[in-house]
Amino acid sequence: MRSIPADLAHTQQEWQATYRQLAAAPGTALRRRLIRLSSQVLFHPHWQGDGTAARAALFASGRGGGR
Repeated sequence: MRSIPADLAHTQQEWQATYRQLAAAPGTALRRRLIRLSSQVLFHPHWQGDGTAARAALFASGRGGGR
């Protein structure tokens, strides 16, 4: 499996931070930011040719940071 690019890992960390903020204080701006970050993660060029295992590794790598 290829290593996760730094920009993709950073976007995933932003996604998780935004998700926590949205859970604490719902708002339209945070929802829109979460949707934008979700699309950046989902459609990142890194996923071309990789399966769901790489996505699971990215999600797991981001869980520990920022808590």
